[in-house]
Amino acid sequence: MAGSWSRAGKAVPIRVCLTRGSHSVPKLEYDAVVIGAGHNGLVAAAYLQKAGVNTAVLERRHVIGGAAVTEEIIPGFKFSRASYLLSLLRPHIYQDLELKRHGLKVYLRNPHAFTPLLEEGQPPRSLLLGRDMSENQRQISKFSEKDAQIYPAYQAYMERLASAIEPLLDAPPVNIPGVTTGSLRKRVAALRTLKPLLQTGIKLGKHIPEFYELLTSPTTKILDRWFESEPLKATLATDAVIGAMISPSSPGSGYVLLHHVMGEVEGKKGEWGYAEGGMGGVSNSIANAARSHGAAIFTEKTVKQILVGEDRRARGVALEDGTEIRSKLVLSNATPHVTFRHLTPQDCLPPEFIKAVSQIDYASPVTKINIAVDRLPIFLAAPNSPDGNPGPHHQCSIHLNCESMDVLDQAYRQATEGRPSTRPMLEVCIPSVLDPTLAPPGCHVLSVFSQFTPYWLQGGRAWEQKDRDSYADTVFEWIERYAPGFKQSVVGKEVLTPPDLERIFGLTGGNIFHGAMSLDQLYLARPLPSFSDYRSPIRGLYLCGSGAHPGGGVMGSAGWNAALAALADHR
Repeated sequence: MAGSWSRAGKAVPIRVCLTRGSHSVPKLEYDAVVIGAGHNGLVAAAYLQKAGVNTAVLERRHVIGGAAVTEEIIPGFKFSRASYLLSLLRPHIYQDLELKRHGLKVYLRNPHAFTPLLEEGQPPRSLLLGRDMSENQRQISKFSEKDAQIYPAYQAYMERLASAIEPLLDAPPVNIPGVTTGSLRKRVAALRTLKPLLQTGIKLGKHIPEFYELLTSPTTKILDRWFESEPLKATLATDAVIGAMISPSSPGSGYVLLHHVMGEVEGKKGEWGYAEGGMGGVSNSIANAARSHGAAIFTEKTVKQILVGEDRRARGVALEDGTEIRSKLVLSNATPHVTFRHLTPQDCLPPEFIKAVSQIDYASPVTKINIAVDRLPIFLAAPNSPDGNPGPHHQCSIHLNCESMDVLDQAYRQATEGRPSTRPMLEVCIPSVLDPTLAPPGCHVLSVFSQFTPYWLQGGRAWEQKDRDSYADTVFEWIERYAPGFKQSVVGKEVLTPPDLERIFGLTGGNIFHGAMSLDQLYLARPLPSFSDYRSPIRGLYLCGSGAHPGGGVMGSAGWNAALAALADHR
């Protein structure tokens, strides 16, 4: 994104070029073409090429990574411009593709969550959560002794449910049409797709009712049953609404909570970390693995249309410059909307399929703000040490405006009325505290994941620059209340509203998950009922992005599962 920032009246151009792809000319024929070099597309390409399928990845931007990208948007400051934390990447992908050998280095965070309060006390109270359970209990006891005692049981409860659904992540959903129709041989083959579901059921055992309740309930119902402390509940509730246009009071928000606690990093369950060099480091390592097997990756190659033969089979893609690249398989890392409404010839798709695709919910509450600062923020609730070195709380996800779940509910309600929240929920991360490659000495990069902001403003009005600036001012004012002096430390900023996230990264509606993670858009219904196995009405055309099962986050599962489906058909 071109532009500039200024300080003391001096304009400085923004430079963008970190995660490199390839500018060479693609061949005119491959076995498989992957549209989009997001992390899922790269995972799919790596597995296809590893299996001997000659594969090319075509990326419209000048950098690879999709939303998992690093860009130097302010000179000297490198940002994870969209996604910003790593945890959900599936362990078998990490191991299979030897991502560590291919350059991925992760800085683990401990502690992992910091919630300062605005109150009259000197200093105000705060909540700091990490790996040490006894320290967690001590922190929680500042607000409730009862909550401190029960917190280990809550953690065990969530970990048990998250562990149980792991088999569902690494396999396609149950093949319902195959199980219910066709020849006996096909039915027997389709029955194998029941195995992950049965494994999950066995692991859940007597806890199946609890799992069902978590899937369908509002987060408020779950957390109110466990805890009485509002700061603790609000801190935990952020995982239930992050990236979703829902409030903690919305039915089904419990699943989003579970989705964000089922990750691990380097064998450590529940951990979140910063990839060295930003999230582009994740995408680069996957790309390096794909290239090591012979995959070709090209940037600045915009796909205009998927080529479909008279037999309704994918035959390759046509680029914006008119070049046609033939292939037997086409995998799209784009959203279902982009794939089936913009890239696929509409006369090749059934009208009912087109209508269903048009009804997928892409509502997004997220405005991402990337900020360069010349010093660390000093929080009233945790003053910096005299030596100026970062404190443990600086490496966390810093939760602001999380005093209570009512604050989160109110922020959500304002966005549903077309108004950016006047007291937004803010998740602030400072990855440069652990990764010194991101900023000049003494300086830092801040990632602010803010909610709630609508795609359209009141009256159906589009965002203008004055609206972005006004919202950024609101966010900065709130950070200033928790950390006085913050505004004076700002060197430059970038504000990415939902329409900006859509325009730059191809995220329909600005939705980071390629579609809402609501119960009607999960598992057998992701992206649509009868099309949850990565295949489409066009033979040889597959969906490999987060719009397919199991959904969003930097997981790689959709890419892995789609590659397996394509390989099975190719053979």
